[in-house]
Amino acid sequence: MPFWDHVTELAGRLKSVMYVLIVSTVLFMVLPSNLGFLSKPFEFYDPLVALVLREIRAQVLPPNVRLIGYELTAPLELYLIASFVFGFAVTIPVLAYEIYRFVDPALYARERRAVYPFVLSFTALFIIGATFGYRILTPFTIWALFPFFTAVGAEQVVSIIDFYNMVFVSTVLSGLIFTWPVFFVLLARFGLAQSSMIRNRRKYVYAAMYIVTAVVTPDGGPLADVALFLPMVVLTEVAIYVARRYERPKPQTGVSARSVNRCRFCGAELAEGRAFCASCGKSQI
Repeated sequence: MPFWDHVTELAGRLKSVMYVLIVSTVLFMVLPSNLGFLSKPFEFYDPLVALVLREIRAQVLPPNVRLIGYELTAPLELYLIASFVFGFAVTIPVLAYEIYRFVDPALYARERRAVYPFVLSFTALFIIGATFGYRILTPFTIWALFPFFTAVGAEQVVSIIDFYNMVFVSTVLSGLIFTWPVFFVLLARFGLAQSSMIRNRRKYVYAAMYIVTAVVTPDGGPLADVALFLPMVVLTEVAIYVARRYERPKPQTGVSARSVNRCRFCGAELAEGRAFCASCGKSQI
């Protein structure tokens, strides 16, 4: 395909993702949390996003802490930010699918086989990391901060924007940080990285990793940094072990592009020496 055809296809796929993001965000903003409003349609009802925010407050915020708006527009700002965050979370599978469909025709067979373990591993680690950030890191950070309120004689009152921003940022960044070993293993599988890059420089890698965790948890103090740093060390060692397996020489397998007469996917005839089908565009290797 010409370059601009690729650009047009990518724009169309990103447009679909944008539509899903807009629709899901609006649904969180307008869908009611229950059907009780049907009996009183002219009264204000709780939107779905309000229900989710109440659940977050009940699960994360200590019972003796009060949330206040501080600014008149703070509740509205939180309403819009939370709707967008939840809408984006719903859109992530659609984004991943559209990206995969865009790059799939250009993948060799061995590369296509590596996509599914990568997607599954990325999804699993992101969910584990996000759960860790939401259920452990954020409550631990709040627990570590509130003794200082008592020390300086401050009342335990927190801005709703500060509280929910901490929850959202800690959850999303923890999920993303937990996925970095997947990218390292993928690079090792394609020969673009070696496990020795980390094994021989562990003290520098872990020092940089601790700095990253400190940036992600700027308000939690050293205890919160260590709470996120220790799981990252374990995941890094697992990534080194898995990457070393892919570094071992393997016998070359597969079908040569010159010996293929028909496409393995659509059955169209192949020109001699062509690795990609002219009809469906998929690789035969």
